[in-house]
Amino acid sequence: MAEAWQDVDGRDKPDHGGEGGAATPSLAVARAYTLTIWGIALGILIQAVATVAWALAVGNAQLFKDGVDWVYDVALYGIAAVVFGRDARAERLAAVAIGAVMAVAGFHTLYDLHDKILNPRPIEVWTLGFAAVSAIVIAFLVVGALWRFRREDNPVIKATWLSSRNDTISTTGFALVGLAARIAPVRWPEYLFDLVVAGICFQATWAIWRSLRRSAAPEASQTGLRNKAQTGATGGL
Repeated sequence: MAEAWQDVDGRDKPDHGGEGGAATPSLAVARAYTLTIWGIALGILIQAVATVAWALAVGNAQLFKDGVDWVYDVALYGIAAVVFGRDARAERLAAVAIGAVMAVAGFHTLYDLHDKILNPRPIEVWTLGFAAVSAIVIAFLVVGALWRFRREDNPVIKATWLSSRNDTISTTGFALVGLAARIAPVRWPEYLFDLVVAGICFQATWAIWRSLRRSAAPEASQTGLRNKAQTGATGGL
């Protein structure tokens, strides 16, 4: 990791501006961010395991689904931690992985919706309230952990910071709306909410895929031009 943040002459790249460019964090910032992002992933993993264990102990299918949902956050922050400081190819592979994670999350939501329609689940305000409150608390803890990096220009750092900042708002709203839908006297608000969540997951996957295709087109064009130029040069010899 240290070598990834050095110039070819062995000197550390400056934090903001200068020879290294505004998007390159200093070694200290890079190390701190790496530790922070891995810490976030590990903390959410612990929360996921604890929630799943509790759900299995009490036999609550909805709480189990909420616990499994945390795994997707672990995967996303883990991917950000792995790709940080690497090249464009690694970032493209990370984008593919994130798109796949979002697609799996969407299908998982639809499967859970199908299961709860076939097997209606009892309303348990305390366990459902715990899931909603824990989601809000974790969202605020994550944005608090990334607060010190909010002015960094590195694209990976900026993406995770902006994502966590927006998630603090959206997660709070989604958790409260989801709780209200689940404890409603009729089931259709909960089913509608699940469809919206699945739709958001698939929309994110599609947006990532379109972005990758758009970025791949210019690269293929440039490669074709280079090959043509090389062929022409060889033919002239």
